[in-house]
Amino acid sequence: MQIFIFILLDLYIFSGILSWLKKPRRWPKKIILICFWVFNVAAYLIPMYYRSQSTAATGKFPLSLIFGLFLVWFLAKIVFALVLIVNDLFSGSKWGIKRLRHQSKTNSEETPETNSTPISTKPTLSRSDFLLKTGALVAATPTAAMSFGIISGAHDYRVRRETLKIKGLPKAFHGLTIAQISDIHSGSFWNKTAVTGGVEMLNAEKPDLVCFTGDLVNSSATEIKDYINVFDKVKADLGVYSVIGNHDYGTYVKWPNKAAEAQNFADLKTAHATLGWDLLLNENRIIKQSGESLALIGVENWSVNPKRFPSTGNLDLAKIGTEEAATKLLMSHDPTHWRGEILKDHSDISLTMSGHTHGMQFGIETENFKWSPVQYLYKEWAGLYQESDQKLYVNRGYGYLGYPGRFGILPEITILTLESV
Repeated sequence: MQIFIFILLDLYIFSGILSWLKKPRRWPKKIILICFWVFNVAAYLIPMYYRSQSTAATGKFPLSLIFGLFLVWFLAKIVFALVLIVNDLFSGSKWGIKRLRHQSKTNSEETPETNSTPISTKPTLSRSDFLLKTGALVAATPTAAMSFGIISGAHDYRVRRETLKIKGLPKAFHGLTIAQISDIHSGSFWNKTAVTGGVEMLNAEKPDLVCFTGDLVNSSATEIKDYINVFDKVKADLGVYSVIGNHDYGTYVKWPNKAAEAQNFADLKTAHATLGWDLLLNENRIIKQSGESLALIGVENWSVNPKRFPSTGNLDLAKIGTEEAATKLLMSHDPTHWRGEILKDHSDISLTMSGHTHGMQFGIETENFKWSPVQYLYKEWAGLYQESDQKLYVNRGYGYLGYPGRFGILPEITILTLESV
């Protein structure tokens, strides 16, 4: 059914192109028409192949990049079709009004039949050059923006800094710096050199602690294989800690059997160990410094929408053994966990670090304003949030998924500096 709708859309756009090409002094007609249908056939076949895969091949270059480029192509077609529809509705309405006025005038006049002028009933519906040029321009604008987001924005890493006042933070941890990264999605990467540059930016900050808040891969543990020698360079004196995100379970692809799916998840956990990251699966670590300690807690994915996202996080289990800790920090991939459970039942969690939203990889951000379509899905979607003494930081993500780029909402390395009050 979807393919049928897309074909109708293409035929409609094709008719608009044909009417444009009837004008004189246009580009060679055959070349334009051949290119149009070659792009369309490819745009159908490549995503179908992409969706049929159940291994890391779905994210390897050049497939993810090509998939993104054809996603941009679909957007351009939709925008152009909308302009054509507006033009046709306007032309149809104009013709209909003209016909009604002409008919009314004819009926009110007593004109000899021999002197009457035949009225053509054939509608003169034509798409004007102006509207077609406007449609091309309107379609080109978001297309250019998304293309720029692939070429420039995908790896334009930004270091964002926040100083957090933590009530009850032990004095030994005053000034502690935490580097947070999230949503690596290694299966989508297409520029290893740029990804390596981001890791070098992180290490240049010399954080005391690094927290990775989930989604190392898109689906398959094998996706991280080519990037082990990149992310194993992430270092911090007090350690690198990580949690699981919804994509890490591998539930978004078809596995031959349950055993294969279980093996993939086991391999994913092994990958964290190979990277030298301490993976927290509903558990905690007590970090000590100068005779004082704080608790770092990590849960598996938890969501207010368990039918859509895996939800195996167990904060009560993860907190066992942290009762005496004056300060508790939590890593939980999905920010809906904060309002869904933490604020209501766990007032002793001072800071929650999340990711998941990517800021939808598209939006507008200035010093005093930020907007993204994702804000209509998530109340907390990027940056720092606070209620009473509890704080949530939502990282915008290191990588990308689906659309292999970013526009406005850029990839992020967060530096959180804790201060005692």
